[in-house]
Amino acid sequence: MENRRVFMNEQNNLLSLEEHMYPLVDVQTPNIFRNLFPYEEIPKIAFNDRIVPHNMPDEIWITDTTFRDGQQSRAPYSTEQIVTIYDKFHKLGGPKGKIRQCEFFLYSKKDRDAVYKCMERGYEFPEVTSWIRASKKDFQLVKDIGMKETGILVSCSDYHIFYKLNMTRKQAMEHYLGIVRDCLEIGVSPRCHLEDITRADIYGFVIPFCLELMKLREEYQIPVKVRVCDTMGYGVNFPGAVIPRSIPGIIYGIMVHAGVPSELIEFHGHNDFYKAVNNSTTAWLYGASGVNCSLFGIGERTGNTPLEAMVFEYAQLRGTLDGMDTTVITELAEYYEKEIGYKVPSRTPFVGSSFNVTRAGIHADGLLKNQEIYNIFNTEKFLNRPALVAVSNTSGLAGIAHWMNAYYKLTGDRAVDKSSPVVTKVKEWVDAEYEAGRVTVITDEELVRVITDVCHELQIVL
Repeated sequence: MENRRVFMNEQNNLLSLEEHMYPLVDVQTPNIFRNLFPYEEIPKIAFNDRIVPHNMPDEIWITDTTFRDGQQSRAPYSTEQIVTIYDKFHKLGGPKGKIRQCEFFLYSKKDRDAVYKCMERGYEFPEVTSWIRASKKDFQLVKDIGMKETGILVSCSDYHIFYKLNMTRKQAMEHYLGIVRDCLEIGVSPRCHLEDITRADIYGFVIPFCLELMKLREEYQIPVKVRVCDTMGYGVNFPGAVIPRSIPGIIYGIMVHAGVPSELIEFHGHNDFYKAVNNSTTAWLYGASGVNCSLFGIGERTGNTPLEAMVFEYAQLRGTLDGMDTTVITELAEYYEKEIGYKVPSRTPFVGSSFNVTRAGIHADGLLKNQEIYNIFNTEKFLNRPALVAVSNTSGLAGIAHWMNAYYKLTGDRAVDKSSPVVTKVKEWVDAEYEAGRVTVITDEELVRVITDVCHELQIVL
């Protein structure tokens, strides 16, 4: 204790005591935290009430993995689809580039063609980056394309090191550092994906490894990023929870004990326990500048953190969208449905067909009087999605007219009211449905079909 240096901490302007050194703990048998992860039981969330401080970075941003992790769970996108989505990410991120990067596979010709075409766009943001395994063969792909930055898979839990790689911790670290050094030798900035960090020995492997990464960063004067990968969704945001499940604890350790600055830390979450969004927001709050997401949360197993969710988390935390164009989110949802054939589940926040549709009769009455009562914000302004009222036996002519105006975006002279013959005909059909014993609300698809038939019968164009 007496030999440890006292210094001024520039982050909080308090005198601090130099931390212990954190050497690699090269164990003979894997530490798989069986007390927290008993495979035949539900995982356990334990607490030691060690609280770490909030440490929101000066600047935060979103990175995207739609074309990498997002493609691991669905049919591959075509080159044209990738370029179209990439263009929309550029528009969504706005002039400040709040969607900072998109990462790509490099393995197939189609993937490489998409990389070249996206790079030809010449956008500053999102920057085109790649993802490789920690192998010489994969590294050659990065060299051939001339990437400025690449992600490298560096699995860090003993589950992966011992059971998947058949290595010791020391062997794994040396292997990873060798690939990182290869990147730095040719001027490529490495982004180290710490896979399965929420089951890893944080102070026995992760912190010592990150310390070595920061030494290489200092040696080569090239950024070395660290991605905190909650691969299995075990992370929790509860204050006082124990590591390795504590997201605040992990971010704090990497920043304070490994000396990794905020701008070089990003969080990548999975949604196995419904915590991807909360954990991503928590990573921002405790010091990570970046959160890695995929569009609509499409990704391995239960998926990743939904990109659109973090756009609105950003706005709530910062009090501004900082130039992000959120109407593009609706454009993307429509593109996926019409051009890609992917149907977003109807109740998905911000993008599902029913996310701002009111069905309960008493709620519908309130919404018709003032949409602020039951709409989360001005969804028409931010998403081009006006609030809708589902049609039922209690909707009346006014409710049907409201639905038609909102759904078909009829305004001004084009808007219909309860005196419209189309509205009258539709109500007659609705009444007949409930007189026949129906008890459920009318679906949008049914209404569109009936309205189309009525307009054809009456020779009216909406």
